[in-house]
Amino acid sequence: GSVKRTGAYEVPIGTPIKKLLYDIAGGPPKGKSIKAVQLGGPSGGCVPSDMFDLPMDYDSLQSAGAIMGSGGMVVLDNTNCMVDMARFFLSFTTAESCGMCSVGRIGTRLMYEALKRITNGEGNADDIELLKETSDVMQKACLCALGRTAPNPVLTTLRYFENEYADHIEAKKCEALICKALVTYRMNPEKCKGCMVCVKSCPVQAISGEKGSTPTIDPTNCIKCGTCADDCPFDAIEKLAGIIANQSVKLEEGFCQ
Repeated sequence: GSVKRTGAYEVPIGTPIKKLLYDIAGGPPKGKSIKAVQLGGPSGGCVPSDMFDLPMDYDSLQSAGAIMGSGGMVVLDNTNCMVDMARFFLSFTTAESCGMCSVGRIGTRLMYEALKRITNGEGNADDIELLKETSDVMQKACLCALGRTAPNPVLTTLRYFENEYADHIEAKKCEALICKALVTYRMNPEKCKGCMVCVKSCPVQAISGEKGSTPTIDPTNCIKCGTCADDCPFDAIEKLAGIIANQSVKLEEGFCQ
């Protein structure tokens, strides 16, 4: 994850999260700040940065909504979207569900689809209730530990990062700039030199303009691939949180990074 020294470390039970992250792993790379850690594998929970004094033992982690699990830790920084992270981990548990009990088989799919709608900019308040209710049923009724712990990433991100869900659902924006449906690419005329590199590099011809002038991006054709921003030699293409009102965006399956 987002630390200077990634690797495998063995520490005593009860070691504070902060000691492992900062004293041993070296803290975040320059220019980034640690937002949370995902503990215990795909079925683990996310612990926010203001709880990093928490000791890593079974009872303490469980009280925070996480688990010791496999002993793994994924470090997430300010460039990570917590809603998309929950979707990512649910994609794993959905695929790995054995399907023996309907609660686990259907429950993981329901939560995954709800998270996809939210990261696609199509979510609403009902999806939050669906996530909470489905999680409660799965924790009580699933036959195996995978099913009972699969809701952990969802419940902890809802618990500690509810504002990010509100941004996705109400404000239709992703502040981490990860969910493609909830970001906008815009030309900065003060930086643009009219070189037309972006026009040539766009794979769907969504950018047009004449050499020497500032090109325009057609939001109805833009697929949010970011090729133009990557290729621009003057950093004149900005990636912003939020979408243009009433724009129709072409979306593809699995568009969240």
